[in-house]
Amino acid sequence: MSAQDTALIVIDVQESFRQASYWDATGLPAYLSRQQALIDGAKAVGMPIVQIFHVDSDDSFTLESGLVRTLDEITIAPDVTFHKGVHSALVDTDLEAWLRERGIRRVIVSGIRTEQCCETTTRHASDLGFEVDFITEATLTFPMTHASGKVFSAEDIRIRTELVLAGRFARIATVEQALAPLSAAA
Repeated sequence: MSAQDTALIVIDVQESFRQASYWDATGLPAYLSRQQALIDGAKAVGMPIVQIFHVDSDDSFTLESGLVRTLDEITIAPDVTFHKGVHSALVDTDLEAWLRERGIRRVIVSGIRTEQCCETTTRHASDLGFEVDFITEATLTFPMTHASGKVFSAEDIRIRTELVLAGRFARIATVEQALAPLSAAA
């Protein structure tokens, strides 16, 4: 694979989440560092960068809220931006057509939330025939409480997501592992 047939997908890295009741900034600094390193690395090798924003009727996720914009700490200059209203970035958007028109065969998935939009987009991309690298360290999620009352930490959720994706839908990779073959070819 090369930088020309690989695209970075940055999903829902938006200010809307800071308004959510479940927002927890515990893992934010580490996530921001890895997400920015992935964006910068993709840009350095000339890889197309796709930015996805989630838009729905929840107050902070409406376009009118002014919060459907990149997290303040992240710098990104995407080649294209799509708005989605469901979990997969490939449903009711032109993302698949955009990727195929450019000969993209491999996608690198990152963003917010690990187990929701990032995982769903990964599964969908794999089912459509794309090779997928899932960069867990460049995803962010928040603790969740099961109906039984058991709390699953963000780390629990990341581990579970890796478990169900690895080898079935994606290669689990670090930022450096995802970029290494592209950097060597540049």
